[in-house]
Amino acid sequence: MCDCPNPAKRAWRGWLPLPPQSGESGIGPWIDLTHRLTEDLSRSPAFPRPTIRQIIAMPKDPANVTEIQMVCHHGTHVDAPRHFMLDGPSFDQIPLDRLYGPAVVWRIEKGPFAVITPEDFEEAHPKVRAGDMVLLDTGWAQHVNSDIYEDHASLSPEAAEWLVDHQVKLLGIDCSTPDLTSHKRPASFTWPVHQILLSQGVLIAEHLTNLRALANSRVEAMFLALPVAGSDGGLSRAVARPMTG
Repeated sequence: MCDCPNPAKRAWRGWLPLPPQSGESGIGPWIDLTHRLTEDLSRSPAFPRPTIRQIIAMPKDPANVTEIQMVCHHGTHVDAPRHFMLDGPSFDQIPLDRLYGPAVVWRIEKGPFAVITPEDFEEAHPKVRAGDMVLLDTGWAQHVNSDIYEDHASLSPEAAEWLVDHQVKLLGIDCSTPDLTSHKRPASFTWPVHQILLSQGVLIAEHLTNLRALANSRVEAMFLALPVAGSDGGLSRAVARPMTG
C-alpha cells in the first residue's frame, strides 16, 4: 500500500499498553524478510517510480556513491502512526522496543481479494501473546513484480480490532497493504485497517517475504529503519529467526 490518505478519520489515541519484555530470544541464523530494493519492485500505483543511481563511480572517480530518491513506503517498510494520524508520532518518535521482539508467524493463505477475519486469527497457531507481533504469510509474496500482486487479500476492520484487543504491537503482511487493494476501493474509502491500528500505536509492516520457512511458529523479529525526522514510515531491513523454546 500505502496510498496517500484522505484527511485523517481518527485522532492519535496513544501507544497501546504492553506488558514487560518477555525475555524470549531466537536462535540460529536470521532469515531476511526484505524484498531486494529496485526501481522496478512492485509499488502502489499512487507512488512515483523510485530512482537509484550512481552519481560518483569508479574507476573514473576515487569512490562509488549511490543516490536514492523514493517514497518511504517503497518495498519492505514500516508505517508510522503519522502516516494516517495528523497528530501521530513520526518514525523517529517510535520507541525502539516497538520494532523488535517476539512474534508469531501465521500461515493464512488467501486467494485474490479474499478477506482475513477474526475467525482466521482464532484458528491460527501458535496463539498470540500480549506484546507480540503478528506476521501473516498469505502466500502473496510469490506474486511480487507480477500483474496480480495488487490482487491480494485484506483484513476486515473486525480483524484489525481483534489485533488491538489482543495487544499486538505490530502487524506484518506479505503484500502491499492490509487494507483493501487500491483498484477495488470506492471513492469514499477511509483505510479502516490503517486507521484502527495506527491510531492506537499498532505499527504496520508491508511487503514482507520469505515467511514460509517460519510459518506457524514463534520467532524473534526486528523491523529496524533509519529514524528520519518527521517521516511517516521507514524502509526496513526486516529479519526473523526461530525462538529457542
